[in-house]
Amino acid sequence: PIQSGSERAFDFMAKYGISGVIGGGSAEGGAVERHMLGFQQAYKRRGIELELGERLALGYQFHIASSREQAIREAAPHYEENMKMFGELRLVRALTDEQIAAMRDPALAGTVKLPTIEDAVKAGGFLAGPPEDIIEALKAVEKRYPGLDRVICATPLGTPLDVQLADLDRFAKQVIPAFRDTRTAAAAQ
Repeated sequence: PIQSGSERAFDFMAKYGISGVIGGGSAEGGAVERHMLGFQQAYKRRGIELELGERLALGYQFHIASSREQAIREAAPHYEENMKMFGELRLVRALTDEQIAAMRDPALAGTVKLPTIEDAVKAGGFLAGPPEDIIEALKAVEKRYPGLDRVICATPLGTPLDVQLADLDRFAKQVIPAFRDTRTAAAAQ
């Protein structure tokens, strides 16, 4: 996983040919583009030209529903629980140090405005809505990062199992086929 995005870390990865994963919380803090470029530049310093996104995987949280509003409403409680868990570990880039400190203190927790699922959807870190909206968002990512060929889509921590299974089933049947090239389609047979 690439969280710090330090030049030293990227150089180490390039030296040993290590691929990377940019986690779901990074998009909300604007780290994806910075990490993509830093990773690419580290390989370039070693004389290896990579397309933007090559040797990387990009993670997203998602929820499929009949509308974006419904998906946001249904996933909000799980997103908040996920943020409480991963925020403390500094894996939610949208959180400031002050917000993290306030989350630790019950007396302060209600006094600070925390990022919302609406913020995450707007920033592109959480995919919410009908399959067509999720396809559109992922097609834009595909266009922006031409070397990216791995995307990780998962439900937030705390999502009930039946909801996870329904989301994964719909994703497999209604989203993934939009990204199958002939090689992938043949391998799936």
